[in-house]
This record gives sequence, structure tokens and C-alpha cells, in this order.
Amino acid sequence: MKLKLPDSSKNWISLVGATVAVITFSMIVFLFIISSVTRTGNTYLGLIIYVLLPGVLFIGLLLIPLGMWLKIRKEKRTSGEVTKGWPVINFNDVKQRHAAMIFAAGTSVFLLASAVGSYEAFHYTESVEFCGKVCHEVMKPEYVAYKNSPHARVRCVDCHVGTGADWYMRSKLSGLYQVYAVTLGTVPRPIETPIANLRPARETCEECHWPEKFYSRKLRQTKHYLSDEKNSEWDISLTMKIGAPLSALGLQEGIHWHINPDVKIEYKAADKKREIIPWVRYTNLKTGEVIVYEDPNQKVANGKLETLETRLVDCMDCHNRPSHNYQHPVYFLNNAITSGSIPKELPRIKFIALDILENNFATTDEAMKEISNGVLDFYKANYPEVFKNQKSLIDKAISGIQAEFNKNMFPEMKVKWNVYPNNIGHLEFKGCFRCHNDNHKSADGKVIRMDCNLCHTINAQGYTNKLEKASLFGALDFKHPGTDVGDKWKSMLCSDCHTSLVH
Repeated sequence: MKLKLPDSSKNWISLVGATVAVITFSMIVFLFIISSVTRTGNTYLGLIIYVLLPGVLFIGLLLIPLGMWLKIRKEKRTSGEVTKGWPVINFNDVKQRHAAMIFAAGTSVFLLASAVGSYEAFHYTESVEFCGKVCHEVMKPEYVAYKNSPHARVRCVDCHVGTGADWYMRSKLSGLYQVYAVTLGTVPRPIETPIANLRPARETCEECHWPEKFYSRKLRQTKHYLSDEKNSEWDISLTMKIGAPLSALGLQEGIHWHINPDVKIEYKAADKKREIIPWVRYTNLKTGEVIVYEDPNQKVANGKLETLETRLVDCMDCHNRPSHNYQHPVYFLNNAITSGSIPKELPRIKFIALDILENNFATTDEAMKEISNGVLDFYKANYPEVFKNQKSLIDKAISGIQAEFNKNMFPEMKVKWNVYPNNIGHLEFKGCFRCHNDNHKSADGKVIRMDCNLCHTINAQGYTNKLEKASLFGALDFKHPGTDVGDKWKSMLCSDCHTSLVH
């Protein structure tokens, strides 16, 4: 049977549209089969299949009726024919019948493909690859840090969006602005935090880390290396008081007491990054007791305190970098020396590494060259015998430092350890000491204490050959590694020195 179509379909616009639609649809089917059979996880292939090509297909299909309408309109103007009302559909007309059959079949295929495509597009836009790789340079720091985090097997959307259509739509609407900013190059470098519209942690974090699962105390052991010639090892063993001594006691005490369901801790921050906290309120939900603490050293202007947002403490107020933490060089160098990727045998390797990493670099390529040249020049000038006889160890150290740099420092986005405060602990940033600083006092004299043993006790510390150990249920007083600090640390915050690369 010879296929007959209305004369209006015989125009260049409709022909081009049909050609574009057929070719695009064929490409979608072909690429979909390829990606399904080979299980290819290429980010840009998904972008092409589920976002770009469907858009081109829709434009091609739109051109077909547009061309037909323009041709009919042109013919009517030429003939002077005037018609009123709706077009008449007559299935006794072979051309109209064939056109209707093609339209019905095409629409069915298109709707089926749209259903499958929409489903796949939904999952694609929810994927880690889409979040981390599509905007490659902009999201590279977050993606790399995420891949090296404890949450590397948790999808981005599980934390940033969560379940439900409401937050899904919010995230996509927010994403439209992000696409606009990336396209025009207006994305701030570094990306600003904290995220203002982040979903509450109780609706995301607690899907896995549920409060009903109580943890008692945890042993934490770390190795530090001094910046001396021998890269002397200094070990410390801590008992972290995450919860009560026994898990059966729940959240009666310990660090996670802050999210005890029987109490409510609220605070007001005077700055955008929530580092300056002049006001804290404790409410015992069982007894009704309310205590307000204020820091006289962080007074805000009269009347301004009432205008500040009152925030309920949740997971993110302490665990604010759970998956996107850019480690301090002291920390990642300690780990690299411990793992052996940076040889401890090289004299003063930690010193020279810190000295180089303290510089600001414009690009990653520049940093790679400076690390290599800096280490080589240091040993050539100061340890010529080492430079001559242990070149393989020096090369290994250079590779180790470069590898750690690439995990934690991103010059193109102006991202490194001191850009984003990490509120876990109190070493490089104020963290716990934002509130626990002995300055927040209530009207009746109660104080939020700055007590080392409140959250952890020291079980052992010191050089490996002179390790000082506590008794079974005792605790040691902290001693600062090395001999040049003494008791100075007692009158200052750790972050006063450790935010920079003091060595």
C-alpha cells in the first residue's frame, strides 16, 4: 500500500523536522542500548541521552506541524480563500487517514519513549556522576572530597535532597540558578557556605544515623610527626565520650547529649558562618527548666540579638563537613607518613612539605611544579648526600605530597583547608569552643565549661619510646607535642596557631 500524506506535509520545514526527529530518536535508542549493554557510567553520555537529545527530538517533532501550518497559511493567502471554524477531519480521505495513523503510532512511540526517558532522566539527575562531574571544575573540590569521605557510597541526593517530591522540586529549582551561574561564570570561588536552604539533618542524616541507636565511648589513636630532622613520632590515645559509659544509658551524657530528645539546645550566631555565638539557651523538656547563657566578650548591638535567627542544634552544627572535608596539611601529611606514601626516613620532610604548602597557588599545575622543585631544591641545598643517594625516596615523597594536595587543595576554586571551618573538634577551628569557652554565663553564674575531660580523656601520649600512659580509669593532663610550646596552650585556643601552618 502506497503511503499518502496531506499535501501540507510536503515542505522543507516539515521534512527537516522529520529528518531531525528520526535521526535523533535513532541516536537515543542506539546510545541507550550501548549504555545498557556495556553498563557505561560516562557522565556526559547520560547527559546526551536523557537531556540534550530529547530536547533536539522535541524541536524536530515541533517543526513538522509548524511547517504544515505555515504552508497551509501561505496557500490560503495566495488563493485568497477565507475559512472559518475548525479544520474538518475526514477519515474517508486516504491522506488524512494515513496521516492520522502515523500521528497515532508516532505519538504512542513518543509517549512510551518519554515515559522511559523521563524515568531514566530522573535517576540520572539523582546520580552522583551528575552532581559531581557535569559542572566539572566548579564541583571538583566537593566531588573529590566526597569520594574520599566516609560517605563515598551514599548518593549526594540522599543528604542534600532526601525523600519526597517537595524537596526534589526545591532542589531542581535551586539547580536552575546553579546552571545559570555556571553558564555565565558567576559561581563564587570558593562556593559560599553554609548552605541556607539545606534540608534539616533530622530529615536526612537521621535516616541512617538514627538517635535511637546509642553509642558509648570510642577509642581514638592518632600519630603525629614533628617538623624536626627525624620527623619524630608523637602518639596520642583518646577516649572520646560520644555517649555515656554504657550504651544502655543512652544520651544522658557525652558529646551526643546535645541531641538528647529530652533537652533542647538553641543558639544565635552573629555571623554568616556561625562561628561567633553570643547566645545559647538550654531547655529541659521534662522539667521545664530554661537557662540562657550569654558571652559578654561577644556582645551584639542593642536590639540586634532579638533579630538574629534562633537555631535548634542538630547534627550539622558540629558535623558540618561530613562528606566535603578539606584536611589540614598537618593532618594529611601525618596520615601520608603513617601510610608510607611519604617516607619518614627523609630528614625534615614534613617541615619542607608544610613550608611549600603554605604558599598560594594560582593553578594545580603550578602547585605540582612548586612541590617538585621545592622538595628537590631543599635536599640539594641542605642534604646533598640524601639528594645524591636517596633520589627514589625523594621522588616518592614528591608523589605523596602531590597526591594529598590533589585530594584537599583546589587552586582554581580557591579551596583549601582554611576556607571552610570544620566544627568537629577544636584544633584548626573554634569548633566546640564556639560555646565551650568558659565565657558563656547564665544570670545565676552557671558556665558552659571549657574542660578537656568533658568530651575526651587522654589515655596515653608522647614519643613512641617514651609513651606516658594513664592508669586504667585515669586520665593524663595534655602535653603539647615538642618542647617549644610548654604551657602557652593553656591561655589560648588551639586554632590560634593551628589554622595556619605553624611548624
